[in-house]
This record gives sequence, C-alpha cells and structure tokens, in this order.
Amino acid sequence: MPPALNIIALATFSAALSARALDPVLPHVAEDFAVSIATAASFAAAFAFTFAIIQPVLGAFADIFGKARLMIVCLALLGFANILGAMATSFPLLFASRILAGIGSGGVFPIALGLTSDLVGAEKRQVAIGRTLAGAMTGNLLGATVSGLIGDFLGWRGVLAVLGGIVMLASIVVAIRFRGAALTRPPRTSLSALKQGYRTIFTNPNARICYAAVFIEGCCVLGLFPFIAAFLFELGQTSLSIAGVVIAGFAVGGLFYTMTVSRLLPKIGVNGMMIGGGALVGVQLIAVAMGPEWKLHLLSLIFMGWGFYMIHGSLQVFASELSAEARATALSLHAFFFFMGQTVGPIAYGFGIQHAGKVPTLLTAAAVMIALGFVCAKLLRQTGPADAAVT
Repeated sequence: MPPALNIIALATFSAALSARALDPVLPHVAEDFAVSIATAASFAAAFAFTFAIIQPVLGAFADIFGKARLMIVCLALLGFANILGAMATSFPLLFASRILAGIGSGGVFPIALGLTSDLVGAEKRQVAIGRTLAGAMTGNLLGATVSGLIGDFLGWRGVLAVLGGIVMLASIVVAIRFRGAALTRPPRTSLSALKQGYRTIFTNPNARICYAAVFIEGCCVLGLFPFIAAFLFELGQTSLSIAGVVIAGFAVGGLFYTMTVSRLLPKIGVNGMMIGGGALVGVQLIAVAMGPEWKLHLLSLIFMGWGFYMIHGSLQVFASELSAEARATALSLHAFFFFMGQTVGPIAYGFGIQHAGKVPTLLTAAAVMIALGFVCAKLLRQTGPADAAVT
C-alpha cells in the first residue's frame, strides 16, 4: 500500500476526533442552556445536515482545485469551529459553531476517500479504504472516550477547547507532510469535464441504489447516537465517562472491521459482507432496544460498528467506481446522502421514541437494516466506471 495512506489516515483521525465530541456530554449541554435532550440532540442533526449539504460543492472544488489542498483547509476550519464553540455564550451560538464544524469535517473524510481511491486500484480498494477508515475509527474511539473523560473534569466547554486545539495542530502537521507528496494527478480546471462527471455518475444504475442505501444507514444507525447517553441515564448510569466509552464501542467495532476485511472479503465476497453486515447491525439494534446494562450496551455497540462497516465499506467501494474522472464528486455525493440520513435520523428517532416508544422504534430500525443488506446484495453489480478509459 502507498505510504501516502498514512498521511491520509492522520487527516481522517484528526477530523474524526470531533465527530461525536458532544454526544457523551449532551445532558450537561442541555442543562446549561435549559433545553431538552431532544433539542440538544439537534446538534447532531445540524452537524450532519451541514456536512451533507456542502458535499456537492466541496466534491466539485476538490476535483477542480486539488483534493489535498482542500482537505487541509477544511481541517483547519474544523479546529477553529471547535474552539469557537467552547466560547459560545448561548445555545444559538453553539449551534452555529456546529454548523461551521460540519463544513470543516465535510471537506476531510470524503476527500480522503477520493485520494485513497486515486492511489489504489479497484481490486485492492476495499482494503485500502479500510486502512483510511482505521484512522477515522481511532479518532471516533478516542474522541468519544476522551470527550466523556474531559467532560467529567472540565465540562463540555473543555471538550471542545481541547479537541479544537488538537485538530488545529494536526492540520499543520498534515500540511507539512503533504508538501511534496505525489498523491494524485494534477487537478482538472474544466467545468465541462465536471458536468460530464455528474452525468457519468447518475447514468450508472448503481448510483441510485448506493446513495439510497447510505441514506438509510445514516438514519437507522448514526441517528441513534445522540440518544445513547439518555438511554443510559434512564438506567441510572449518569457518568459521562461511561457514556463516552459506550459510544466509542462503535468505533472499536469499526477497527475490528479494518483488521478483518482483508480476510473476510475473499471468503464471503462483497455480497456476503453486505448481507452479514446488515444482519449484524439489526441484531444489535434489537439488543439495545431491550435496555441492557452499560457493559452489554457497550458490547452491542462494538458488534454494531463491526456490522455497519461491513456493509458501509462495501458501498464506499461501489461509490468510488461510479466515475473515475469525478471520483471526489461521486464520494462527496455518497457522503451527502449518508449525512442527510444522519440529519433525518435523530429527528425520526426522537419522534418515534416520543410517540411509539423506544422498543418499537428500534425494532423498526433493526428490520430496515436487515432488509437493506439483502436488497444491496441483490441489486448492486460490480462494473467499472464508464469514463475509466480516459484516465
């Protein structure tokens, strides 16, 4: 694998530190600003929506002006947004800082996948993307865990201040390491070529299935996260550190995926990965619905993360093959639909829990995820991008 993957993994690690930074401390944010947990959970929706809505623009900019350059700028913006959030004096100001964080984060991970796909051929791409994911999963793991620990000692403001400083420092380090690295061919400057890339993407029959699937994933799986701390509070477990550890279990499962994908893929194939991943997620959603103690809750999140990335990693590879010339655009659209799902998810879960109850809501999400794995395995077909001949 190309050494440049290590630089890309560092960028995704740094960005991922902030992704779930507020989830373990949401009860304290809600208390400080005298809002409900459901209102505080809107941070996750705001972050995800901004991340999503900016993707078509960032993907186009990356294909035109260069992936690495844009990724570094967005990483610095993410660090600044976290520090700004730590100084917020009102709920609307904190909300605005999360919108800025969503923009910054939106220019890191999808672009990193584009760089990875440029460097590695299709036959090894799922393994290479797994290594890039390892950086993000480690960041998610430490971000959620450290957020809970810092929150117990310094409060939620300390969480944002510390993580913001780390991300700002990381942006400098990544910029230095990228300098002089031959990561990808020079970017295009032709808008007509970009339009042709969009046309290539959306004429591929895999595009509709792939993008719809990641929307459902984001809604059913990531939409659950803002409520996990509240679930634990209901069970009498009020430690923010414990909430952070439980949420971090999802990232641990993601790391298990990155360590096992190179062995699982040859044995069960892409279809087996999607079916098995969807089923594993569904079973764990059922387990969470039963309200287990926090240790079993943690175990469920670990297996949920493992299953989630089995299906999600497969969908990322399909997205990377929608277009060769507009790969950053294709992967940014993938992220757009995924984070739109994360935007709808907390709202849908909140509505379902309030009106139908926790158990029926989670059981419905479980059934959807199990079905999703079978549908994707049946409908998605591995084909090269139509514009591959011009690369």
